[in-house]
Amino acid sequence: MKKAALLLLAVLASTPAVAQTVPTIDQLVSLHRAGSPVISPDAARVAYTVRETNWDDNAYETEIWIADVATGATRQLTNAKKSSSNPAWSPDGSRLAFVSDRTDKRQVYLIDPTGGEAEALTSQEDGVSSFAWSPDGKQIAFTAADPKPQALKDRDKKYGEFEVIDQDQTMTHLYVIDLSGKKVRKLTEGDFSVASFEFSPDGREIAFDFSPKTDPPSSATSDISVVSVADGKTRPLVAQVGPDSAPHYSPDGRQILFETAMGNKDYYSYSNARLAVIPASGGAIQVLSAEFDENPAVVAWTQQGIYFQASFHTWSYLYRLDPVTRKVTRLAPSDNWIGSGFTLCRDASVTAFIASDAKSFPEVFVAPVATMQPKRLTELGKQTDGWIKGTNEVVSWKSQDGTVIEGVLHKPAGFAPGTRYPLLVVIHGGPTGVSRPTPFASASSYPIDVWLAKGAVVLEPNYRGSAGYGEKFRSLNIRNLGIGDAWDVISGVDNLVALGIADNDRVGVMGWSQGGYISAFLTTHDSARFKAVSVGAGISDWMTYYVNTDIHPFTRAYLKATPWDDPEIYRKTSPITYIKNAKAPTLIQHGEKDPRVPIPNAFELYQGLRDQGVPATLIVYKGFGHGLTKPKANRAAMEHNLDWFGKYVFGEKH
Repeated sequence: MKKAALLLLAVLASTPAVAQTVPTIDQLVSLHRAGSPVISPDAARVAYTVRETNWDDNAYETEIWIADVATGATRQLTNAKKSSSNPAWSPDGSRLAFVSDRTDKRQVYLIDPTGGEAEALTSQEDGVSSFAWSPDGKQIAFTAADPKPQALKDRDKKYGEFEVIDQDQTMTHLYVIDLSGKKVRKLTEGDFSVASFEFSPDGREIAFDFSPKTDPPSSATSDISVVSVADGKTRPLVAQVGPDSAPHYSPDGRQILFETAMGNKDYYSYSNARLAVIPASGGAIQVLSAEFDENPAVVAWTQQGIYFQASFHTWSYLYRLDPVTRKVTRLAPSDNWIGSGFTLCRDASVTAFIASDAKSFPEVFVAPVATMQPKRLTELGKQTDGWIKGTNEVVSWKSQDGTVIEGVLHKPAGFAPGTRYPLLVVIHGGPTGVSRPTPFASASSYPIDVWLAKGAVVLEPNYRGSAGYGEKFRSLNIRNLGIGDAWDVISGVDNLVALGIADNDRVGVMGWSQGGYISAFLTTHDSARFKAVSVGAGISDWMTYYVNTDIHPFTRAYLKATPWDDPEIYRKTSPITYIKNAKAPTLIQHGEKDPRVPIPNAFELYQGLRDQGVPATLIVYKGFGHGLTKPKANRAAMEHNLDWFGKYVFGEKH
């Protein structure tokens, strides 16, 4: 049975109210977390979601809450089976639309924000992907996958189910529903798949980006078109090499802003996306953000300018771009600030967002855009009252080639300078992920806060390739994957040893996805340095990865070749090449149905380690893909890591 969300501010019953205790893995997994803040048009209220952990149904579930900006009072709005998410205010603020899978498929619902029952608006066969209000509040546009073609249904009936790779794809198209009569009309049709979209200010057109297929690599070839809401007539707007996406109209409707690679055929995640504009009727493209050295994510285009979110090192801020002067202004109350999920009210005078810093649990805030002085609306951090807490700080060091690397260093409570502590290194994925100094930031695979309470220090390195440090930094692991990344991790360990913080004889390393690949690389390169290694969903052989993954362009983009063109670079950067050097006991964790880093990578590394006589354990999480998305699997993964490093780093007997 789903736990009542009225217990939001209560920790599990076993948590003492006063005594300082070590948080358990179950308590970490059970933390309620806020998301998707959206401010009402008049800035009076903020809708947001709270994620809960339903242990009985083994699911993470979200419900929608409302906060009153003036009083700070919060109340739960939805409380149905499964999840309700993605709240969106109607233009007049009288209604709230959201999506829910309460009937198994994600559908759009409508509710009075003062309370009452939600009304289902859609009943798509395979559910709805995303939606948006029309400016007059009379329609809602949404994207949904086409139903399975009758020809495929007939084929399945005759032969049983099978898939023709790269051919049996169902497209996602754009629809609109008139709220007065609940009539649904399909606006787009063809061999392409729609992703993001936005209504024009007059509601007559919708600009949308689309790709030729639905598989992940196709997003690298996305273009932009415009469709008439009245009759579905479509005209092309932006068609050039590389991705062009996320269209946004100017306030007067005369221009369309979008994120673009500007025809860069070699564009990939290490390249900066640009913000550019084009006349809504078509014409010349102008780049506005050429001087901004990071990836901007557009929030809105208002009379005051273009607002976007972007990272700077371990921090994240709201920015404003003047479309005329092209000047970029950072909007934040301090330098050490992590803001995300920004939304703006109708006149862009107030913003709502999620924020935290090195000492504060992520909460929902509002702030006047002019000052960005925040007002907190939630108190989710109270869940951690009474827990023993470590500290977070940003540290830096020089890598082997002189590159300056930053990372987040977690220190245990009562840290004593001059004392050497066991060191556990947790490496983020991506490679364009980023570790940030936020308390209790993650509870998926690695129980950082439990290790801190056990008297360890934990380092999360933002190795070369990480987001937030500019395009040049993100490009440093091109044809240098694993190699340069290992330099960054090892030099970080050496730095903490030299500072007298880390015990060189008690070091462990772990990571998931790209972090798992780097961990695998380290276990076959500098294995003697580590007492234990954990490889989560990691690549062991780039050739194995290339022919199995669902994102083939990733490998070609970073290694600049196929394995047929340059087998040497694939050999040089593959952990399995150096398997005879492996010595450290290695735990391998992998999802059974991982399409991103398919499981043959795990079996290849496992067998290689066994053949060398290296202690190794392979754990396959049944039914999961690239990430572990259910609480019991997260509990299992964390306990497996806790036991593994407990045995080999802390010397515990199991």
